[in-house]
Amino acid sequence: MKLPTRHIVVSGMFILSLLLYVDRVCISVAKETIQADLGLSDIYMGWVLSAFALGYALFQVPSGMLSDEFGPRKVLASIVSVWSVFTAMTGFAWNYLSLIFTRFLFGAGEAGAFPGMSRAIFSWIPLKERGLVLGLNFSGSRLGAAFALPFVAWLISEFGWRTSFYILGVIGVVWAVIWWFVFRDDPEKHPFISEEEKKHILLNRQQPETTKKEKLIIGTLLKSSNMKIAIIQYFCSNFTFYFALTWLFPYLKETYSLNSLEAGWYSIAPFVAGAGGNWIAGILIDRIYAAGKWNLSRKLPAIIGFSLAAIGLIGSIFMKTPITAVIMLSIAILGADMTLPPSWALCVDIGKSNAGTASGAMNMAGNIGSFLTALAFPYLTAWTGTVDYFFYTAAGLNIIAVVIWSRTKAKAGLAY
Repeated sequence: MKLPTRHIVVSGMFILSLLLYVDRVCISVAKETIQADLGLSDIYMGWVLSAFALGYALFQVPSGMLSDEFGPRKVLASIVSVWSVFTAMTGFAWNYLSLIFTRFLFGAGEAGAFPGMSRAIFSWIPLKERGLVLGLNFSGSRLGAAFALPFVAWLISEFGWRTSFYILGVIGVVWAVIWWFVFRDDPEKHPFISEEEKKHILLNRQQPETTKKEKLIIGTLLKSSNMKIAIIQYFCSNFTFYFALTWLFPYLKETYSLNSLEAGWYSIAPFVAGAGGNWIAGILIDRIYAAGKWNLSRKLPAIIGFSLAAIGLIGSIFMKTPITAVIMLSIAILGADMTLPPSWALCVDIGKSNAGTASGAMNMAGNIGSFLTALAFPYLTAWTGTVDYFFYTAAGLNIIAVVIWSRTKAKAGLAY
């Protein structure tokens, strides 16, 4: 039985999500050796980690607009090649400034990945399958991060941190080449898709409001209540998750006196929980949507997720062992990741054929949250002498997100 072509497309995006987060999390694992080689303090390292988030945030909208204009085939193949070059160039860094510059450009290159995938999802995925596909995509990123922690720790111990970045850069270029030859922007243009599957996709995917594609004006986005909700809540979501991506590994290692491999294995659990959160939310979205409740299919998974994130963050403060702390942080990341499929589904709902631009705007705001997380953790810890205030701040943002999600009207699109 022939595998449906759209499933091959989804598999390619899943692998890309894996690669995205392997490339991102490796610098967290390499933190100590980089600091030792380049003479960097935790505060300086916080700025290095935030440089990625800043570049990633600033280039979200431009890269999303590129995907809408030129299609995800060209744009994803190009940007994956670009960021893979800068992943490899991280290994050439010789001082603090060169490392910040490289990580900023690496972030700028990665910026177009999820907006580009959102645009591909609009064209290729029937509306009733959207939640599960988004859940699978984002679970790939979490499994990539989980896999990277012990793998990169081993890679660094065997080959050194510089060679590790070279190897990861080569893998990204290989993906870009395969994507270029296998993917097409629309099902109608794919040479190997069956007529039956093509007809199924065209009849069941979300339709643009006009037959002629219109460019989305940024001012239109900013007038939409739905878009404002998407932006604010994604800032809150990323503030929580980016801690796991940047400071979780060193936090567990230093707080509980673990070695690198022990910290790597403990750090896996929150990311695996995050993958599970994406699957749960994706399934919930599709089932609730199938029951005819479009708005609730976006709201309910997000509200549950933000509530769990707040509970897990507060609970982690009172844990005395690495196992119990990891359990509470896993609940927090599971919850934070439950918010991703409804967030991106909402952006595709309201952006339609301009899904790349809409999702880029949301992801830009989210990664400003990431930028602040990378700095807030070391600065708040240094100022107060405890990590507790960082966790209280993140929990408070999750509670704010619960409140604003209750106002969402996904079916209304940009009109609301």
